[in-house]
Amino acid sequence: MEMVRKIVTVFGSSHPSEGDEEYRLAYEVGKNLALNGFTVCNGGYAGIMEASARGAKEASGKTIGVTFKNTFKKSVNRWIDEEMFQPTLVERMMKLVELGNAYVVLKGGTGTLLELAAVWEFTNKGFLKEKPIVIVGEFWNGVIETLREELLWEGAGDCTKYIHRASSPKECAVFLKEWFQGNNK
Repeated sequence: MEMVRKIVTVFGSSHPSEGDEEYRLAYEVGKNLALNGFTVCNGGYAGIMEASARGAKEASGKTIGVTFKNTFKKSVNRWIDEEMFQPTLVERMMKLVELGNAYVVLKGGTGTLLELAAVWEFTNKGFLKEKPIVIVGEFWNGVIETLREELLWEGAGDCTKYIHRASSPKECAVFLKEWFQGNNK
């Protein structure tokens, strides 16, 4: 009997292109996740979404793309095995959150910030059971530190306990594999 693969939702910008550093990083994240037995889930379009799916597929992994009816006339990238269509952007984000057994956050703009904030807040408030949230690279460090200081000042405790910072795609995948082994989840 095949073990059920854990799904890791990857959030990040749609703008990087092949050859960009962010694209290469996302490719390596997808590849390392697949090599460690994870299914890669993302928004299904271009940039970091394409790169992480491509990395997973080229490492013989499985991919899911959650898309929505958008005004940009984008189509799902060719590295997606299963497309899950949602009618709106908000429903798409919620499906990405729902499907993930863990989350990886790469460089991105306000959309990625919204996705990070959603999983972080839902976990902080107990609306979502604790799942790993991994930030790969340095991009989000300032945001995380600012919120940590503010919430400590408010007496809310250290909300960054839910965030793991990984310096490389390999470190990210190994952390997630060990987290799931240690939590038998």
